[in-house]
Amino acid sequence: MTALLNVDQVAARLQVSRWTVYNLIRSRELASLTIGRCRRIAETALHDYITRQTEREAA
Repeated sequence: MTALLNVDQVAARLQVSRWTVYNLIRSRELASLTIGRCRRIAETALHDYITRQTEREAA
């Protein structure tokens, strides 16, 4: 089972602001889901985002 992270946890892991995380979600660069009124990001989605960014930087 994949862990679900909240926006604050993702922001802390990426060392960015909550606003930046919400922008990544809005632009669909970072996949997320809504449970009730809470936005959650799967740990695998965060890993995929980091992998894509790393590959872009390497290219």
